Amino acid sequence: MDSKNATHPGLYVFEKFEAGVIHLDAQRHVLAMNDYARRVLPVDAKQPFDKLVTSFHPERSKPKVNFLLDEAAGCPMANAVPMTMIINIPEQVLLIKVSRLADVKGVTTGFALVFYDVSQVVGQESTSAEPPARNMRLSRIPMVADQKVSFVDTSDVLSLESQAHYTRVLTREGYHFCNLSIGDLALRLDPAQFMRVHRCFIVNLQAVQALGRDGSKTHVILKGKNSPLVPVSRGEVAHLRKALGLS
Repeated sequence: MDSKNATHPGLYVFEKFEAGVIHLDAQRHVLAMNDYARRVLPVDAKQPFDKLVTSFHPERSKPKVNFLLDEAAGCPMANAVPMTMIINIPEQVLLIKVSRLADVKGVTTGFALVFYDVSQVVGQESTSAEPPARNMRLSRIPMVADQKVSFVDTSDVLSLESQAHYTRVLTREGYHFCNLSIGDLALRLDPAQFMRVHRCFIVNLQAVQALGRDGSKTHVILKGKNSPLVPVSRGEVAHLRKALGLS
């Protein structure tokens, strides 16, 4: 492994991943796929051929897939780079890229959907004594910005904030964008390290500096300068105090 890959071992693994390829028609029905996609996706259970591509995905992921295709179907010059998104399914985290296909006149004839299973990059390694978790634990959080994929170690995360179907991830360097929902992340983050203190917020317990109060409301004060106050739901106050060893 060269020095660049030694510095970013997860990127080395990512470069070696096999790609799943799915061919869609202009109406977003599945026409064909390569052998790897057949192995990874639940083809026998879903019978997706001649059906909408969203038949692969759980309800919470369908709006994201449709958005991805809508963006890819837009202005060809504006979307010259394939649109990219992270999709969460119980045992895997998939990186998906979509590119529009057109005929000689530039008319859309379909889409090429390419996906990579990045679970090895973002997942925690389990000891042999641990049973496999249905929702794989994350050691890194995958993010997409400007069509580039990056990964932030969970130990560097201070808090996470829900933004509808997406999540803002706060580190000491500032905010990052993750297109997994806070619900997806809550299922995958280590509960010994992270706690959902509010329907819109998760905090890293190691990043909690203090608890504060404003009237009857409790909030978390995070370590670091200029960190925002994180509200705590009334029903979670006792659980949070116990997790922090305060009761």
